[in-house]
Amino acid sequence: MIRMSREPRIHSTRTAHGWDTYWRGTGDTGAWTAGGASHPAIRAFWSKFLQPLQRTSDAPSLIDIASGNGAVVECALDIFADRPLDVTCVDISAAAISNINQRFPAVRGLVCDARSIPLESRQFNIITSQFGVEYAGIDAIAEAARLLAPGGNMALLLHHRAGSIHRECAASLDAILRLQESRFIPLATDMFRSGFAAVREADRAPYEAAAARLAPAVAVLEQIMAQHGRQVAGDTIAWLYSDVARIHDDLPRYDPDEVLAWLARMETELDDYAVRMSSMMDCAVDQPAFERIRGLLNEHTIVEQAGPLLATGQDLPLAWAIEARGR
Repeated sequence: MIRMSREPRIHSTRTAHGWDTYWRGTGDTGAWTAGGASHPAIRAFWSKFLQPLQRTSDAPSLIDIASGNGAVVECALDIFADRPLDVTCVDISAAAISNINQRFPAVRGLVCDARSIPLESRQFNIITSQFGVEYAGIDAIAEAARLLAPGGNMALLLHHRAGSIHRECAASLDAILRLQESRFIPLATDMFRSGFAAVREADRAPYEAAAARLAPAVAVLEQIMAQHGRQVAGDTIAWLYSDVARIHDDLPRYDPDEVLAWLARMETELDDYAVRMSSMMDCAVDQPAFERIRGLLNEHTIVEQAGPLLATGQDLPLAWAIEARGR
């Protein structure tokens, strides 16, 4: 049997109904796996926050809450490369913690709910969270403040409901839902199943009919890319569109089982991706909620900075940023 010359590119969203499925098998730090984490302005925020803390104590202790793929931990370990740093990561996902432990064996991982962290109060010199603690709600913000040592430093980046990442999530969710409504993947599956049968000298009529049924769904993908750009949903729409076209144009070179299995995986991943985008949008913080968070932190810490994080040349904020010091 002729094998595929190369497997179709599958944009790996890994978003699922549970965080374990989302983080299982991913060790990357791309923008979509961490909600914009790779943006230079976000990296610059953490560098500016962490650099001065190298001088605060001989061996500071840091806890990163809702660590996800460990983007903040990676930045902290880079900055403290020549100095000791005791790091603890907390996440509700065992898969996320497992990935972090594989990447950073010296980091202590703890699987728990961010609203109830089983650690003693006031024991960490540094507390961080990037696009994570807000998923657990305002109780998790209070729990983070509980862990901050007197004189310690805390920084949080929270999803901004009027920000650019929220807008990208909305565009991605719209794109995925429209893709699903078009039934592009089931129709492509039917076309390929009939096409592979035609390659084996079966009747071509079912293949031609299936290709005609797919055509309106192809047009929907073209409309999505025209409206949102080819990069929408982390290039998933564009990759799916081009890979299906490429396979269709040279069908005899591809393995039927591999192609059909790839489409089945894509259909599942798209469901998971839609859940992930919805979750990110739902947890985003608006102005009134941000004021409540700032008020809560003022009760337990000294809030030194609180407001939108802006990137140079952009009007929309990337996130809400809060920096506070322990009382």
